Amino acid sequence: MRLAIPVAAGALLLTGCGGDDGGDSGDGGPTYKIAYQGPLSGSNVGLGENMQNGIQLAIDEANDSGEYDFTLEYFPADDQGSETTATTAAQSAIDQEEVVAVIGPAFSGPASVAAPLYGQAGLAAVSTSATNPALTEQGFGTFLRAVPNDNAQGAAMADFLATQDGVESVIVIDDVTPYGEGLAEVADESLQAAGFDVERESVPADTVDYSSAARNVVESGADALVYAGYYQALAPFAVRLDEAGFDGIGISGDGSNDDEFINLAGEASEGWYLTCPCTDATAEEATQAFAERYEAAFQIPPGTYSAESYDVANMIIEQIAALNGEVDRQTLYQALAGVEYQGLTKSFSFDENGEFTEQAIFLYRVENGAIGYVGNVQELAGS
Repeated sequence: MRLAIPVAAGALLLTGCGGDDGGDSGDGGPTYKIAYQGPLSGSNVGLGENMQNGIQLAIDEANDSGEYDFTLEYFPADDQGSETTATTAAQSAIDQEEVVAVIGPAFSGPASVAAPLYGQAGLAAVSTSATNPALTEQGFGTFLRAVPNDNAQGAAMADFLATQDGVESVIVIDDVTPYGEGLAEVADESLQAAGFDVERESVPADTVDYSSAARNVVESGADALVYAGYYQALAPFAVRLDEAGFDGIGISGDGSNDDEFINLAGEASEGWYLTCPCTDATAEEATQAFAERYEAAFQIPPGTYSAESYDVANMIIEQIAALNGEVDRQTLYQALAGVEYQGLTKSFSFDENGEFTEQAIFLYRVENGAIGYVGNVQELAGS
């Protein structure tokens, strides 16, 4: 519940612990923890840090506002973006009794492993970035997807390529991860439905030398390449493609939409298109003030899914407040499943399977060593 009289955030002390309805903050108000599960170390850590910072900013602003009679804490659950460490990361959040909701898992592979555990614990897992369509078809119990799935992203890739002169054939390559295979499958289907000649290949993300794969792309004669995977693998692949003389259109998804792609690939990243269900917080009017506060707090601009994760953290905080002290994991999940929340980036609501109800996809392009915002794909394609 909200306090009638604002209380200075500095007066709130984080002490003690209690049951799953939150610990006591030491001044009569409980402490609730919001966890984040995602890659906070290892490969693709840049994507995880983008989201973590957005969540941390929302928590800090709520505590500093003095509007609430509870205190919020952030709990990191680092899964390194890997299925093999997803169980340990999820269990670390579940074992924290004050954790009342989780934002994540960030990647589709770890989500498929961790979501059943969160379901058994009655703990809401709200992912702002796990886009494999199958995740909401498996009855995980408490999994909510706060982002359009890859059906929308694959269709957007086809819609965009259909607007490009001279593109008749496309090669689709996945990185043999659940995310990459899911995105490649829907991209393949969408491209074929749009009338493209499509070739499909898989190149594992741990490939040491992409020279052979790059030569195969060039020899295929494809006018465009869709890469379904993460930036850590796309970067060396892009370098080899450039060396092999690939001059078609390169396009990848949200897993590659990070500045680290440019840092790792250098000039070979120039011209690549990147789709994402995420908006550019620095370009959209609705998120510009958020972007300024984010940069002031972390000395870097917001990245992929920073603003969406900020929105979801605030959505959770609003629901905690609305429960007027009757907060437990299951009750909070039920409140979130039925929510209609207007964030800075979009409106959040979920269908009966926990699937997000909006489908907007946005396009970016690497130009002059930076990822530039192009716009809404559906608007660009006139669809």
